[in-house]
Amino acid sequence: MSILLGATLGVGLLLVGSTWMWPRRPGESPRPPRRSVVADELALAGIPGVPLTAIVVVAIILAVVAAALAQAIFAVPVLTAVAGALGGLVVAFVIRSRANRRRAANRAIWPDVVDHLVASVRAGMSLPDSIGALAELGPAATRSAFAGFDDEFRRTGDFGSAVDSLKARLADPVADRILETLRMAREVGGTDVTSVLRGLSTYLREDAGLRAEVVARQSWIRNAARLGVAAPWLLLLVLASRPETLAAYDSSAGTVLILAGVAVTIIAYRLMLGLGRLPEERRWFT
Repeated sequence: MSILLGATLGVGLLLVGSTWMWPRRPGESPRPPRRSVVADELALAGIPGVPLTAIVVVAIILAVVAAALAQAIFAVPVLTAVAGALGGLVVAFVIRSRANRRRAANRAIWPDVVDHLVASVRAGMSLPDSIGALAELGPAATRSAFAGFDDEFRRTGDFGSAVDSLKARLADPVADRILETLRMAREVGGTDVTSVLRGLSTYLREDAGLRAEVVARQSWIRNAARLGVAAPWLLLLVLASRPETLAAYDSSAGTVLILAGVAVTIIAYRLMLGLGRLPEERRWFT
């Protein structure tokens, strides 16, 4: 055991001193910071400028309120703890739900965005003007993001920086592929950009149609699974209206039963989501 602790201490000291022992070379530029998954979820949920600290504070407040209500109604410590945990997770559930709805809605509009770009390029417009025109001609859900691109490009004239900002606002892997295609076409030139975009539009329409069909087939299974997960807890709330039931759950056996029920519920729900989840594209061009 002492050898393991000594080795761990040595590795820790080596990592601490690595910044002085192996400094960055003078000509080596630091890597650009990668956007986190949390930042992408916030952007898709429509609250990109909200700091993570504010979300944590709101979650803590909701957890305290939920725990206080549970304690006032049931006066059972384990139920108070469960209610506090659920209250703290409400913010995360809401953000994830909004992001998933926005992501699903975007799948239907990206083919139209690509078609507008193809039409603009074939009409002789430059790539920045083609992208900026989507602020008026594109789908309503993305107009504000493209308006921000148009404003930044006209202000700075830097196409690459404006594209990076637009990718951050959209926070979508399909948008990353479209914008990187346009960036490459602007930097290296080429006459195949319209054919590439048309092929991408066809693929996106086929993928969106297939996903919509699968989701429609899975919807009744998901709803039945959610009802099966919620039914025992609704029954618990009904039974908790009787004093003798609360007394039983306030015992050590009742605490073990509730905690086991929470664990089974979480595992079953996560398995249901995992088995029914379709593969999502990752953002490789952040």
